[in-house]
Amino acid sequence: MANSNNGVGAMTAGYSDANYHKKIKMQSTVIFVVCIILTVICLLPIYILVVNATRTSTDITSNGVSLIPSLHFFENLGKLKTIKEYAISFNAFYGFRNSLIIAVFSAALSVFFSGLTAYGLTVYDFKGRNAAFTFILAVMMIPIQVVSTGFLQFMVEIKLYDNYIPLIVPAIAAPQVVFFMKQYMESSFPLSIVEAARIDGCGEFRTFLQIGVPMMKPAFAVQAIFCFVTNWNNYYTPSMILLSNKIEQRTMPMMVAAVLGNDKLSDYGVRYAVVAISIIPVVVVYLILSKYIIAGVALGGVKE
Repeated sequence: MANSNNGVGAMTAGYSDANYHKKIKMQSTVIFVVCIILTVICLLPIYILVVNATRTSTDITSNGVSLIPSLHFFENLGKLKTIKEYAISFNAFYGFRNSLIIAVFSAALSVFFSGLTAYGLTVYDFKGRNAAFTFILAVMMIPIQVVSTGFLQFMVEIKLYDNYIPLIVPAIAAPQVVFFMKQYMESSFPLSIVEAARIDGCGEFRTFLQIGVPMMKPAFAVQAIFCFVTNWNNYYTPSMILLSNKIEQRTMPMMVAAVLGNDKLSDYGVRYAVVAISIIPVVVVYLILSKYIIAGVALGGVKE
């Protein structure tokens, strides 16, 4: 009788395990299909953009959407130099150079000093720490458009308009980056390592550079991508500060806006080509730093 009960129990357990694995497999399949659909939805517009950049304006207007690339991409880019109106509005060398200077330095300053601020708010227990963090969150709620008039007047008074300094230096104060860094450190940064470094005689700033920065690489990489993309796509502030509007000073978004906003230039192939080449640095930066994003996700999924 006991053997019979043991056999039934074993069969029941085996049946339950089979159902459990089947259920997990179905859930995984559904999640995989949903991810594929979301990937297609996200990448399809970019793919259509790239395809249209290789087509002629006549082909785009007469045949509509196409998923098959053509062979006119370099022809479209050539029109940017040969047609006078395009040459006045767009210069790829100046656009890439100016936007890269602003985006790279802004992202570097923003990530480093925001990480340093978050490190101080997390590691040090001082009076007013919560008040300081609350103030940072309050600043994060204020949109740039609210203070843009006063900011421009101030830059004009101190003779800093029409150059890149007002577009780079204010990136040091990035409250949203500080908030992300602080949340990341509170969840995955062991304070015992800092204490051990102090016992060994390591200075505070050296501890941040040699221990804090390497451990925060995933957070640094994620915020570097966001800051780079934000500053690369920024049209509002550069168009406000660069008052002379010389082509040698224009950023890539300013040049793209000049091409797309000109009603006399209706070559859609050229328009798509301009937008396509303007997103190349964003894609390159993401591909370089994406491994750190994956590492950060894996780190966040490990529990001690």
